[in-house]
Amino acid sequence: MNATIVGASGYSGRELVSLLVNHPEVTLSRVTSRALAGQSVHNEIPNVRGKVEDLCFSNPSVKELTEQSECELFFLALPHGTAASYAVPLLESGKKVIDLSADFRLTTAERYQEYYGSPHPSPQWLTKAAYGLPEIHSLSWEKSPLIASPGCYPTSILIPLFPLLQNKLIQKQDIIANSMSGVSGAGRNATVKLLFCERNESACAYGLPKHRHLSEIEEQLTLAAENQVILSFHPHLAPMDRGICSTISSFSEGKLSRNTIIECWKEFYHGRKFVHILDEGEFPDVKHVVGTNRIDIAVNEDHRTGRYIFCSAEDNLLKGAGGQAVQSMNICQGYDEGTGLP
Repeated sequence: MNATIVGASGYSGRELVSLLVNHPEVTLSRVTSRALAGQSVHNEIPNVRGKVEDLCFSNPSVKELTEQSECELFFLALPHGTAASYAVPLLESGKKVIDLSADFRLTTAERYQEYYGSPHPSPQWLTKAAYGLPEIHSLSWEKSPLIASPGCYPTSILIPLFPLLQNKLIQKQDIIANSMSGVSGAGRNATVKLLFCERNESACAYGLPKHRHLSEIEEQLTLAAENQVILSFHPHLAPMDRGICSTISSFSEGKLSRNTIIECWKEFYHGRKFVHILDEGEFPDVKHVVGTNRIDIAVNEDHRTGRYIFCSAEDNLLKGAGGQAVQSMNICQGYDEGTGLP
């Protein structure tokens, strides 16, 4: 299958390039970037040297992309707001789109404007898009030619909580999620707050009290609980390149044991190779998942407060971005979901 990556100069886009050039079922036919147009892909992304010697970044118009007859699938690694201006013309020309931005993750234009500060550019597509968290939602091109790949923070919170709320094992009120992200989660930008001397040996909260990802976390958990879920979400930048570690606490719905939670997870994620449930006494560690498409999850009971504590760790650029997008593609194309993924 021929694929194009639109916007491949950022961290997620570069990760997609690395994954797709090594994918046995994919030919990467085009890689776009306004900033790097005309430059060799293997010079800008050295870890793909020997794989794409003749491929250069280009800067085609949207119209040119829609007329690209040999390519059927487009990955959009663009900022929110910009992605929709590419996605809609591509979809209307019969292409398939996997969007890594936030443009189609929500189902209402009102919620998008509340969290992203501008009107949604294409609200007619919001209810047509599939939310691309493969372990939770069934994906196929027949259901939707547009997959909205989830954010990195939401993935780390939804995987532990979704089946528990769906099975009414935990309360939907008073959920607290604290998450730490590597600096790559803030994007490949030359800003002062992201400089080495600013972030090294330091950590800070940001985006409080309504980080943009809170919108999709609450919307998906509300879907699971079949009732409004409101949670406190506290993101932090940590002094590491990549990875996300989330610690979430909630009260149980009636009497509950750790084993009941583990059995719920095992049943819900049976056969899903990228969700790993850790043994009692083990805690997810970013160092153990970086470079993989895996998410590790664990649960502990706090007898003193009556809360259950859920932990998760993932690579924000793989399971939280490019890897998950390729996983969704694999499923929709009928490949094994782990094809081409570490």
